[in-house]
Amino acid sequence: MFEQSDNPLMILCDFDGTISERDVTDVLLQRFGQSGCAELEAAWEAGEIGSRQCMSRQIALLDASQSELDDCLREVAIDPHFKRFCETAAAAKAVVHIVSDGLDYAIRAILQRHDLGSIPVFANRLVQTGERRWRLDFPYAAPDCEKRSGHCKCRHLARYRQAVRGVLYVGDGASDYCVSQHADLVLAKGNLIRYCDQAGISYRPVMGFADVLRLWKVLWSNPALRLSSVSALPANLSPPHIT
Repeated sequence: MFEQSDNPLMILCDFDGTISERDVTDVLLQRFGQSGCAELEAAWEAGEIGSRQCMSRQIALLDASQSELDDCLREVAIDPHFKRFCETAAAAKAVVHIVSDGLDYAIRAILQRHDLGSIPVFANRLVQTGERRWRLDFPYAAPDCEKRSGHCKCRHLARYRQAVRGVLYVGDGASDYCVSQHADLVLAKGNLIRYCDQAGISYRPVMGFADVLRLWKVLWSNPALRLSSVSALPANLSPPHIT
Protein backbone atom coordinates (compact mmCIF):
# COMPACT_ATOMS: atom_id res chain seq x y z
CA MET A 1 0.00 0.00 0.00
CA PHE A 2 1.01 3.57 -0.60
CA GLU A 3 -0.59 5.10 2.47
CA GLN A 4 1.60 7.13 4.80
CA SER A 5 3.67 5.22 7.37
CA ASP A 6 7.14 5.24 8.84
CA ASN A 7 8.20 2.61 6.31
CA PRO A 8 9.44 3.82 2.91
CA LEU A 9 8.19 2.86 -0.50
CA MET A 10 10.67 0.59 -2.32
CA ILE A 11 11.36 0.91 -6.04
CA LEU A 12 13.19 -2.01 -7.66
CA CYS A 13 14.56 -1.34 -11.15
CA ASP A 14 16.04 -3.73 -13.64
CA PHE A 15 19.03 -2.28 -15.49
CA ASP A 16 19.66 -3.81 -18.93
CA GLY A 17 17.06 -2.55 -21.38
CA THR A 18 15.19 -0.77 -18.58
CA ILE A 19 17.66 1.88 -17.41
CA SER A 20 20.26 1.29 -20.11
CA GLU A 21 19.16 1.60 -23.71
CA ARG A 22 20.98 -1.61 -24.64
CA ASP A 23 21.71 -4.87 -22.84
CA VAL A 24 25.24 -4.25 -21.53
CA THR A 25 26.25 -7.91 -21.42
CA ASP A 26 25.19 -8.34 -25.05
CA VAL A 27 27.21 -5.27 -26.03
CA LEU A 28 30.36 -6.67 -24.39
CA LEU A 29 29.89 -10.16 -25.80
CA GLN A 30 29.32 -8.83 -29.30
CA ARG A 31 32.52 -6.79 -29.05
CA PHE A 32 34.79 -9.16 -27.11
CA GLY A 33 33.14 -12.59 -26.98
CA GLN A 34 34.94 -15.55 -28.46
CA SER A 35 33.37 -18.41 -30.40
CA GLY A 36 30.64 -20.23 -28.46
CA CYS A 37 28.70 -17.27 -27.02
CA ALA A 38 25.88 -17.53 -29.56
CA GLU A 39 25.44 -21.25 -28.93
CA LEU A 40 25.14 -20.64 -25.19
CA GLU A 41 22.56 -17.92 -25.81
CA ALA A 42 20.54 -20.29 -27.98
CA ALA A 43 20.65 -22.98 -25.28
CA TRP A 44 19.37 -20.46 -22.72
CA GLU A 45 16.57 -19.26 -25.00
CA ALA A 46 15.54 -22.90 -25.54
CA GLY A 47 15.37 -23.45 -21.78
CA GLU A 48 18.18 -26.01 -21.81
CA ILE A 49 20.27 -24.02 -19.32
CA GLY A 50 19.50 -21.24 -16.84
CA SER A 51 20.80 -17.70 -17.10
CA ARG A 52 23.37 -18.38 -14.36
CA GLN A 53 25.05 -21.17 -16.33
CA CYS A 54 24.72 -19.30 -19.61
CA MET A 55 26.28 -16.08 -18.35
CA SER A 56 29.01 -17.81 -16.38
CA ARG A 57 30.20 -19.63 -19.48
CA GLN A 58 29.79 -16.60 -21.73
CA ILE A 59 31.81 -14.33 -19.46
CA ALA A 60 34.58 -16.96 -19.42
CA LEU A 61 34.73 -16.39 -23.20
CA LEU A 62 35.35 -12.65 -22.90
CA ASP A 63 38.70 -11.55 -24.33
CA ALA A 64 39.20 -7.93 -23.23
CA SER A 65 41.45 -5.81 -21.05
CA GLN A 66 39.91 -3.61 -18.38
CA SER A 67 40.66 -0.48 -20.41
CA GLU A 68 38.94 -1.98 -23.47
CA LEU A 69 35.96 -2.89 -21.32
CA ASP A 70 35.80 0.63 -19.89
CA ASP A 71 35.99 2.21 -23.35
CA CYS A 72 33.11 0.04 -24.52
CA LEU A 73 30.98 0.85 -21.47
CA ARG A 74 31.33 4.58 -22.19
CA GLU A 75 29.31 3.99 -25.34
CA VAL A 76 26.27 2.67 -23.45
CA ALA A 77 23.54 5.28 -22.98
CA ILE A 78 20.86 5.29 -20.29
CA ASP A 79 17.28 6.53 -20.30
CA PRO A 80 17.54 10.34 -20.29
CA HIS A 81 14.79 10.62 -17.64
CA PHE A 82 16.19 8.07 -15.18
CA LYS A 83 18.30 10.58 -13.24
CA ARG A 84 15.35 12.91 -12.71
CA PHE A 85 13.25 9.95 -11.58
CA CYS A 86 15.89 9.05 -8.97
CA GLU A 87 15.94 12.65 -7.73
CA THR A 88 12.15 12.68 -7.51
CA ALA A 89 12.08 9.39 -5.62
CA ALA A 90 14.77 10.56 -3.21
CA ALA A 91 12.80 13.75 -2.47
CA ALA A 92 9.86 11.52 -1.54
CA LYS A 93 12.13 9.40 0.69
CA ALA A 94 11.53 6.32 -1.45
CA VAL A 95 14.24 3.66 -1.60
CA VAL A 96 15.61 2.81 -5.06
CA HIS A 97 17.56 -0.41 -5.64
CA ILE A 98 18.88 -1.63 -8.96
CA VAL A 99 18.38 -5.38 -9.20
CA SER A 100 20.03 -6.96 -12.21
CA ASP A 101 21.01 -10.36 -13.58
CA GLY A 102 23.80 -8.50 -15.36
CA LEU A 103 27.29 -7.30 -14.45
CA ASP A 104 27.87 -5.19 -11.34
CA TYR A 105 31.10 -3.61 -12.59
CA ALA A 106 29.50 -2.51 -15.84
CA ILE A 107 26.40 -1.10 -14.15
CA ARG A 108 28.39 0.89 -11.59
CA ALA A 109 30.72 2.27 -14.25
CA ILE A 110 27.78 3.51 -16.32
CA LEU A 111 25.96 4.98 -13.32
CA GLN A 112 29.06 6.80 -12.08
CA ARG A 113 29.41 8.45 -15.48
CA HIS A 114 25.96 9.98 -14.88
CA ASP A 115 26.61 10.95 -11.23
CA LEU A 116 24.37 8.14 -10.01
CA GLY A 117 27.02 6.07 -8.27
CA SER A 118 25.29 6.22 -4.88
CA ILE A 119 22.36 4.03 -5.98
CA PRO A 120 22.65 0.54 -4.46
CA VAL A 121 23.35 -2.07 -7.14
CA PHE A 122 22.61 -5.78 -6.66
CA ALA A 123 23.97 -7.79 -9.58
CA ASN A 124 26.32 -10.60 -10.55
CA ARG A 125 29.93 -9.87 -9.65
CA LEU A 126 32.39 -9.47 -12.54
CA VAL A 127 35.90 -10.53 -11.49
CA GLN A 128 39.07 -10.05 -13.53
CA THR A 129 41.22 -13.20 -13.42
CA GLY A 130 43.93 -12.22 -15.89
CA GLU A 131 44.96 -9.40 -18.17
CA ARG A 132 42.21 -10.34 -20.63
CA ARG A 133 40.23 -12.94 -18.68
CA TRP A 134 37.09 -12.65 -16.55
CA ARG A 135 34.72 -14.73 -14.49
CA LEU A 136 31.29 -14.17 -12.98
CA ASP A 137 30.40 -14.76 -9.31
CA PHE A 138 26.82 -14.95 -8.05
CA PRO A 139 26.43 -13.46 -4.56
CA TYR A 140 22.64 -13.14 -4.97
CA ALA A 141 21.84 -16.55 -6.43
CA ALA A 142 19.37 -18.90 -4.76
CA PRO A 143 19.56 -22.70 -5.00
CA ASP A 144 15.78 -22.95 -5.32
CA CYS A 145 15.42 -20.22 -7.98
CA GLU A 146 12.83 -21.44 -10.51
CA LYS A 147 14.55 -19.65 -13.38
CA ARG A 148 18.07 -20.76 -12.39
CA SER A 149 19.06 -17.11 -12.49
CA GLY A 150 22.36 -15.66 -11.40
CA HIS A 151 20.44 -13.14 -9.29
CA CYS A 152 17.21 -14.27 -7.65
CA LYS A 153 15.23 -11.02 -7.64
CA CYS A 154 12.34 -12.69 -5.80
CA ARG A 155 14.63 -13.32 -2.83
CA HIS A 156 15.75 -9.68 -2.87
CA LEU A 157 12.15 -8.46 -2.78
CA ALA A 158 11.25 -10.91 0.01
CA ARG A 159 14.21 -9.73 2.10
CA TYR A 160 12.82 -6.18 2.27
CA ARG A 161 9.07 -6.87 2.09
CA GLN A 162 8.36 -6.42 5.82
CA ALA A 163 10.41 -3.22 6.07
CA VAL A 164 8.61 -1.26 3.33
CA ARG A 165 5.04 -0.18 2.75
CA GLY A 166 4.96 -1.25 -0.88
CA VAL A 167 7.14 -2.40 -3.78
CA LEU A 168 7.03 -0.82 -7.22
CA TYR A 169 8.90 -2.82 -9.86
CA VAL A 170 10.21 -1.51 -13.21
CA GLY A 171 11.49 -4.01 -15.75
CA ASP A 172 11.53 -5.19 -19.32
CA GLY A 173 12.61 -8.80 -19.77
CA ALA A 174 13.00 -12.43 -18.76
CA SER A 175 14.90 -11.79 -15.51
CA ASP A 176 11.87 -9.77 -14.35
CA TYR A 177 9.23 -12.44 -14.96
CA CYS A 178 9.20 -14.18 -11.56
CA VAL A 179 9.63 -11.09 -9.39
CA SER A 180 6.82 -9.26 -11.19
CA GLN A 181 4.40 -11.73 -9.60
CA HIS A 182 5.31 -10.44 -6.12
CA ALA A 183 5.47 -6.66 -6.56
CA ASP A 184 2.57 -4.39 -5.59
CA LEU A 185 2.75 -2.51 -8.87
CA VAL A 186 4.63 -3.48 -12.04
CA LEU A 187 5.65 -0.91 -14.64
CA ALA A 188 6.51 -3.01 -17.66
CA LYS A 189 8.14 -2.46 -21.03
CA GLY A 190 9.33 -4.79 -23.77
CA ASN A 191 8.95 -8.53 -23.25
CA LEU A 192 7.71 -8.06 -19.70
CA ILE A 193 4.48 -6.61 -21.10
CA ARG A 194 3.82 -9.78 -23.08
CA TYR A 195 4.66 -11.96 -20.09
CA CYS A 196 2.33 -10.05 -17.75
CA ASP A 197 -0.48 -10.32 -20.30
CA GLN A 198 0.03 -14.07 -20.62
CA ALA A 199 0.41 -14.66 -16.87
CA GLY A 200 -2.51 -12.43 -15.87
CA ILE A 201 -0.30 -10.05 -13.85
CA SER A 202 -1.63 -6.52 -13.33
CA TYR A 203 0.76 -3.90 -14.67
CA ARG A 204 1.04 -0.54 -16.37
CA PRO A 205 2.90 -0.38 -19.71
CA VAL A 206 5.65 2.22 -20.03
CA MET A 207 8.03 3.20 -22.79
CA GLY A 208 10.63 4.64 -20.42
CA PHE A 209 11.16 6.74 -17.32
CA ALA A 210 9.26 9.72 -18.70
CA ASP A 211 6.16 7.53 -18.35
CA VAL A 212 7.32 6.28 -14.96
CA LEU A 213 7.59 9.89 -13.77
CA ARG A 214 4.04 10.67 -14.91
CA LEU A 215 2.68 7.65 -13.05
CA TRP A 216 4.73 8.54 -9.99
CA LYS A 217 3.06 11.94 -9.79
CA VAL A 218 -0.34 10.24 -9.61
CA LEU A 219 0.83 7.90 -6.85
CA TRP A 220 2.42 10.64 -4.81
CA SER A 221 -0.61 12.94 -5.08
CA ASN A 222 -2.86 10.12 -3.81
CA PRO A 223 -1.24 8.92 -0.54
CA ALA A 224 -4.09 6.49 0.24
CA LEU A 225 -3.88 4.80 -3.15
CA ARG A 226 -2.98 1.13 -3.13
CA LEU A 227 -0.14 0.27 -5.46
CA SER A 228 -2.04 -2.86 -6.44
CA SER A 229 -5.09 -0.81 -7.52
CA VAL A 230 -3.79 -0.40 -11.04
CA SER A 231 -7.23 0.34 -12.43
CA ALA A 232 -7.39 3.47 -10.26
CA LEU A 233 -4.63 5.10 -12.29
CA PRO A 234 -5.78 7.23 -15.24
CA ALA A 235 -5.28 5.29 -18.46
CA ASN A 236 -4.03 8.33 -20.35
CA LEU A 237 -0.90 8.48 -18.18
CA SER A 238 0.66 5.47 -19.88
CA PRO A 239 1.11 4.50 -23.51
CA PRO A 240 -1.02 1.78 -25.15
CA HIS A 241 0.01 -1.86 -24.85
CA ILE A 242 2.96 -2.81 -27.01
CA THR A 243 2.43 -5.88 -29.16
